[in-house]
Amino acid sequence: MSAPLLQVSQLGKRFGGFVALDGVDLQVAPGERVGLIGPNGSGKSTLVNCICGTLHNETGSVTFAGETVDGMVAHERTRRGLARSFQLPRPFTSMTVADNIRVPLLYTVAFRVGHHVTEAEADERCMELLKLVALDGKAAKNPRDLTQVEMRKLELARAMAADPKLLIADESMAGLSHSEVEDIVALLIRLNESGITIIMIEHLMRAVMAFSQRLVVLVSGKKIADGKPDDVIKEREVIGAYLGQ
Repeated sequence: MSAPLLQVSQLGKRFGGFVALDGVDLQVAPGERVGLIGPNGSGKSTLVNCICGTLHNETGSVTFAGETVDGMVAHERTRRGLARSFQLPRPFTSMTVADNIRVPLLYTVAFRVGHHVTEAEADERCMELLKLVALDGKAAKNPRDLTQVEMRKLELARAMAADPKLLIADESMAGLSHSEVEDIVALLIRLNESGITIIMIEHLMRAVMAFSQRLVVLVSGKKIADGKPDDVIKEREVIGAYLGQ
């Protein structure tokens, strides 16, 4: 069995007297599609923020691609291949859609490969990514001109521009229609099939079940279930704490 791409061991995080994460363990293998679910306040965002370096855990450790990343700030982890998208898209509104892709290309990939990325190389990769998310026809547009689902796709493309080994997609489908949800799920599966390991955080269970090969459930800062989706959703504790709400 290959070594896990991501290993979270006994992760703990407090905010004053509030325990946000309580000894969370998580392993993600290369190429996996993992769904992360839990009710509001369960610790999902705190876990992701500790993995990505936005927050720093007080106890436990995070190992990524065989390297302990504890103490590294977010951009250092991104340059090592750990990227995320955000629930609320945060494009640079003063730039075009294409330029929103060029920024992470220039400041993450170029750093990792250790050589100057030419304008032609950046343009080529930028258009590849925009074509992947069906936004190549909007390259010269301002993000303000995009629809809601197009904004979600741009957010995913910006994360993919960092050429990640692991992508954490944080509620990429919130507020979308049924057909738009299916579109984003299909996009995430295509990204996974291209070699990207993906953790998807989502409240829409039909999307979670369609996407996930494995399902992890957090409640009150603790992991209460981890396994095949069809098995996890039948567990009594999961039904009571999450699906029953």
